[in-house]
Amino acid sequence: MLRFMPVGDSMTIGSAGEHTWRYRLWQHLCGAYGGPFTLVGPRETLHDPSTDEPTSYAYADPDFPRAHLAGWGEGWCHMAPLIGDAVRSCRADVLLVSLGLIDLGFYTNAEQTADNVRAFVAEARAARPRIRTAVMPVIRNIRVEADPAFADQVAHFNELLAKTVADLDTPASPLLLVPPPPSYDFHTDTYDGTHPNESGEHRIAGAFAEALWREWDLGGPYEQA
Repeated sequence: MLRFMPVGDSMTIGSAGEHTWRYRLWQHLCGAYGGPFTLVGPRETLHDPSTDEPTSYAYADPDFPRAHLAGWGEGWCHMAPLIGDAVRSCRADVLLVSLGLIDLGFYTNAEQTADNVRAFVAEARAARPRIRTAVMPVIRNIRVEADPAFADQVAHFNELLAKTVADLDTPASPLLLVPPPPSYDFHTDTYDGTHPNESGEHRIAGAFAEALWREWDLGGPYEQA
């Protein structure tokens, strides 16, 4: 049984009434991956906008493994202290990570965020030395149009992330930089300039799926259902 753990922020946990890209990727792997697999993590809920708490189970389609390690307003700085216990308790084999927007927007600069990436990887490997980690760069959102300084930090962090992944990649515990969805446009692939709508969910899931297939031979080409 191959265990995938989605790790992320508000774009990964999703809100009440959504499918989430986690669901889209699971749906894809059901047809493309030729062996037993599941999604794991210490959390299962969606964000509930009415209470601003992660308490909703109102998935658009709840019939899938809903486990994850994602949170509204959480970033690398929040997940680095949690990942070791999560990997250990859930016996994760592959981490699917989409983080950084929150860090750069509210908590840390590009260099500090890259340091937290290193801490995250170290904690995950301490818990499971042969863990594989696929990391997506920060996807541009609506704030980059209005805030040039923020846009510069996003670009700088993505450069540092690529270098960090290259530096830390090992045969025993591979690190993979996932190319961001090539046609992702926050004007049309989100409902508010940041959070993915249906097309955005498919594009994020497709980016992970294509990288897993091309680099690690897991699954196959992504075909939108």
